[in-house]
Amino acid sequence: MTTLLRRPRASLLALAIALAAGLPASYAAPAAPAKVDIAYEQFTLPNGLRVIVHTDRKAPIVAVNLWYHVGSKDEAAGRSGFAHLFEHLMFNGSENHPGDYFGPFELAGATDMNGTTNNDRTNYFENVPTTALDMALWMESDRMGHLLGALDQATLDEQRGVVQNEKRQGENQPYGRAWEVMARATYPKGHPYHHTTIGSMNDLNAASLEDVKTWFRSWYGPNNAVLVLAGDIDVATAKEKVARYFGDIPASASLAAKPAMIAPRTTSTRETMTDRVAQTRIYKLWNVPQYGAPDIERLQLFAQVLGGSRASRLDQRLAFGDKLVDNVSASVDASELGGQFFISADVKQGVDPALVEKAIDEELKKLLATGPTAAELEQARTVFRAGFIRGIERIGGFGGKADALAECAVYTGDAGCFRESLARIQAATGAEIKASGNQWLSRGDYTLTITPGERGAATEEPSVAAPPATIPAADPKYTTLPSQVDRSQGVPQTSEFPSLQFPALQRGRLANGMTIILAERHDVPVVQLSMEFAGGFSTDQGRKLGTASFTMGMLDEGAGDLGAIALGNRSESLGANIGTGASLDAASVSLSALKEKLDDSLSLYADVIRRPRFEDAEIERVRANWLAGIKQEKTRPNSMASRVLMPSLYGPGHPYAIPFSGTGTEASIASLNRLDMTAWHTQQIRPDNATVIVVGDTTLAEITPLLEKHFGDWSTAAMAKPTVSLPTAALPTKPRVFLIDQPGAIQSNILVGQLVASSKDPAALDFDIANGVLGGEFSSRLNMNLRENKHWAYGSYSGVGSALGQRPWTASAGVQSDKTIESIKEMQREITDYASGKAPATPQEVAKIQATEVRGLPGSFETARAVLNAVSGINRYGRPDDYVVQRKTRIEAMTPAGVQSAAAAIKPQALTWVIVGDLSKIEAGVRALNIGTVQVVDADGKPVTAPAATPAK
Repeated sequence: MTTLLRRPRASLLALAIALAAGLPASYAAPAAPAKVDIAYEQFTLPNGLRVIVHTDRKAPIVAVNLWYHVGSKDEAAGRSGFAHLFEHLMFNGSENHPGDYFGPFELAGATDMNGTTNNDRTNYFENVPTTALDMALWMESDRMGHLLGALDQATLDEQRGVVQNEKRQGENQPYGRAWEVMARATYPKGHPYHHTTIGSMNDLNAASLEDVKTWFRSWYGPNNAVLVLAGDIDVATAKEKVARYFGDIPASASLAAKPAMIAPRTTSTRETMTDRVAQTRIYKLWNVPQYGAPDIERLQLFAQVLGGSRASRLDQRLAFGDKLVDNVSASVDASELGGQFFISADVKQGVDPALVEKAIDEELKKLLATGPTAAELEQARTVFRAGFIRGIERIGGFGGKADALAECAVYTGDAGCFRESLARIQAATGAEIKASGNQWLSRGDYTLTITPGERGAATEEPSVAAPPATIPAADPKYTTLPSQVDRSQGVPQTSEFPSLQFPALQRGRLANGMTIILAERHDVPVVQLSMEFAGGFSTDQGRKLGTASFTMGMLDEGAGDLGAIALGNRSESLGANIGTGASLDAASVSLSALKEKLDDSLSLYADVIRRPRFEDAEIERVRANWLAGIKQEKTRPNSMASRVLMPSLYGPGHPYAIPFSGTGTEASIASLNRLDMTAWHTQQIRPDNATVIVVGDTTLAEITPLLEKHFGDWSTAAMAKPTVSLPTAALPTKPRVFLIDQPGAIQSNILVGQLVASSKDPAALDFDIANGVLGGEFSSRLNMNLRENKHWAYGSYSGVGSALGQRPWTASAGVQSDKTIESIKEMQREITDYASGKAPATPQEVAKIQATEVRGLPGSFETARAVLNAVSGINRYGRPDDYVVQRKTRIEAMTPAGVQSAAAAIKPQALTWVIVGDLSKIEAGVRALNIGTVQVVDADGKPVTAPAATPAK
């Protein structure tokens, strides 16, 4: 479950506003743009439940997305956090399904399942196989109409603890307290947005069982909800099923709509605070209109031009020109009662933040004075249009079509409000955008500057006594339908499941021998490509650490005839997304192109791959940003732990004995030069080391000539094809514990791991399933123990990476500081008892993992990106083309005994622990556990000679 302290508009809607925009006149006119929309039908039950239906038959799955129009804005003083707390409580079962809510969904193979809360609403969503729709609707309706009988004090205490650990987890991150500070400063006391969604610790502690029951009875009726069903469904089926499961649920009181409360500011204010951060960050905020107001679309375009991309004015001035910042951005968050315009900048070390603020103010004033140019405006529209087309590929999840329809319906009453946004943006002129900017951004800014220093204790506004809770009368205009469901029979059982639909792989070859692998997908007019090269971070061996990743990162910092900014402009004008990067065993360059501009996009793509410029000025700019990124890694507890664990597992000299981020070290990146990069590029980025994977709206006959045009004359380098030797690393003979000090931390981050067999090992899949029992799912042992039973953590999971050599298996948890020792003991016990066979995998656990893995397959390949990732694994690990089908068959054949045998690959006596926390509070306790040799290290894994803490006497 997720709390969205500040949730911008769903990405799909934000991108829909430029659906019909054209391209800059400086480039050739495109083919006629594809007509794209989200068609829907709707109806309302007598009890007030509004239902919206979108049919999309590309996969045998249905997205179920239920929005309650209740959020943190509706909480009374003294009851902050109630909406989000109830999001959690509603995952703990209902009267007719006691226990964990996830169980039936995991058995049915649900994907994209979660819940979120923000200022204005609470939503629950899941994608389920079409045959499991009855189950999903029964479950959603049971917790809507039959929750309170299952809610007791133990459940409240459990989820209160989970929520409080979620709050600690967020605040424990660098800059983690910024949002609470900004909410208090920019919205006056008494405004519904003055407090954050997660609420205060004091109010959460004060919540009584009767308080939360009253909150639910007051507002969680069908008349305050919108249900969207999208995918393999039609409106006739929806009417029958929704009436059956929801029709007999009585309405609650109708939550009165609040008027817009923009809270305009007329004066500038500012605050500063210190935190354990790597660099100064500046936030600037303005209060702007609410969701649906005509000015919002104009401000979104304003933000895109000002700071939305590499082509923006702030990037060009502050990052590329004056080189004052490592990152800068501008965006708009449009909520129901009011919005905010944000500018954020990470100041380069050694730069006076006042210079950054001055430059931001100057660029803002210039844009306010002149408005965007015609070319800037058209380019911004193209970015939005291309993003919209990509976004509507997904039916559910964050920002999918179901989310977009629900958001429009809840916030504006019109499920198709994105069309109105489109009309507004299409009609917007530069003068109107300028006028909107001047109306809202010329005064009333708030600035928060966070500088490196000590982290002070968190402060909360004093709690106030909540008024006596009363339940308002139900809205009398709504009625119910006769009950059609005998809920005493429990959850409807799903006995049939749709078969896996994975596109057939087609293969071709270019004149220079490059292999093409194609999977056709014609649901959206987009073509996805990934050119993949053998050898990634592991090729850093014998080189400066970070060479592979840094070099790949430089490919799109200027290529062919275009410098970095011009290349960014060209890519945006085409609506293309080009990504470059490396992983442990591979490097890749990706392209997402609109089909109408595929040829031009491939031309740019080819330049990025074949003709990177590696200009000294750009290298120095990126180097500074890169070094800042490494410093940021070394202030985030999870990445600190990972940077220490991975080299420890493989040992000195192994190609994988590196930080798995691939970023290298400050010393190695500081010494990296252009010759290092060109040498790596010549050796690794070559046609005989490459495979082109294509997924999307094309055919082999169409794509092959285009690839031949842009890559067919690419010749192989004279030097031998590169190879990487991956020796077997020995497991430790006894456990080890590395401690990293994070003074003032309110949580401890625990990471434990060891090496297991390669992804190419025949038993690798067996181990993956074994891991699922221990920590791979929400309902797996680790999470149910530390989160659901003990509520010491927001989550605890385990997982295993993919690699040609030995893979790292890890288990992790972020736990409240005062439960660090107990949490380590529980993790050690769970791992040891499972691996040793003392608590073996049960038939029920194995069946659940099998069901989740197999029945979730139809929903797992909804998007072209998911298919591309699967094909990439097939190519990299030498798997057969029908590996997805073979994997399904193997999982179905697994037995508890086989799974337990695979679990024995975990060796409790060979574990390496890395624990990040306030050592003044936890070091003595960790040492007393005697689970292994203990050493205090820094974020680079180097021993700290002076003791970080004095052991308790």
